[in-house]
Amino acid sequence: MKALVLSQHGGLENLQCVTDYPMPTLQDGHVIIRVGASSFNYHDVFTVKGMPGIKVPLPVVIGLDFAGTITEIGGQVTGWQVGDRVLVNPLNKTKGLMGEMLDGGMAEYCLVSAEQLIKMPDAVSFEQAASLPVAYGTAHRMLITHNTVKKGDRVLILGASGGVGTGCVILAKKLGAEVIACASSAEKLARLKEIGADEVINYKDVDFSKWAVEKYGKPQRRNYEGGVDVVINFTGGDTWVPSLRCLKRGGKLLVCGATAGHDPKEDLRYVWSFELQIIGSNSFYMDNLTALMDMISKGEITPMIDKILPLEQASEGLRLIQDREVLGKVIITP
Repeated sequence: MKALVLSQHGGLENLQCVTDYPMPTLQDGHVIIRVGASSFNYHDVFTVKGMPGIKVPLPVVIGLDFAGTITEIGGQVTGWQVGDRVLVNPLNKTKGLMGEMLDGGMAEYCLVSAEQLIKMPDAVSFEQAASLPVAYGTAHRMLITHNTVKKGDRVLILGASGGVGTGCVILAKKLGAEVIACASSAEKLARLKEIGADEVINYKDVDFSKWAVEKYGKPQRRNYEGGVDVVINFTGGDTWVPSLRCLKRGGKLLVCGATAGHDPKEDLRYVWSFELQIIGSNSFYMDNLTALMDMISKGEITPMIDKILPLEQASEGLRLIQDREVLGKVIITP
């Protein structure tokens, strides 16, 4: 079968689209899925480069997020039928992540534990479903499960053009928040406006923290009204202290990742002076993915998809993610 295979860590040149990868062998407790769509996340960039402390069994088919149709059902599997349309939760409870510790979704077929399957509503496409787990599932858990954003909140989102970022924009607007979206180009900012952002900031040209303080209240005179209510920061690095600086008294800093560095400079004075809440959110669960598909089915949200590419162009799709040249998700249709 066709598959996008990582044979050794390094650059994207180590990814190969092959036509002779072995078909998965059916096992008890598992099904085989014909993949309808798979999507990239920045995690796939880390998998290709290699991550300290994580030993990936190479070669491996990458791709965490995917949806498709069941074609074969193994022993001890109940409640599923051949032909069922399913979204896959990429976390296998015993072996780890699909596309990292197990073959993932960038292939024509994939072996999946039945415990990871979620039935898709008829109104949800494979492309929409494949957009959800890592990006929108993470955003849903961070904003909705943890009840961190309410109607009328001013919510500043860093890295708003990526998968998690666009998910946060869409969900924060659904919750009735005023959204300030930060991105790196005029084109991205214009498209973020189109999906609901109230204010946009080019962080390459403008200090987002100073902008927020000037617009919503000077720091030395701040009270419960000045500053923003929520900052969503999954970049870390040198954005951490500026994120603290623009929050109002009692404000929340939400964190679910650290793509620019996990060990940033800290300034605890802001935390105690303004009684800030720093709230971590890790990953997603089945209920997040079910709720998101229900929202799509009802027409309440539409995942932001930048490009849909064939498997033969998948390496270019991941390059676009790596170089941050997309708004939202890149989908591959094997």
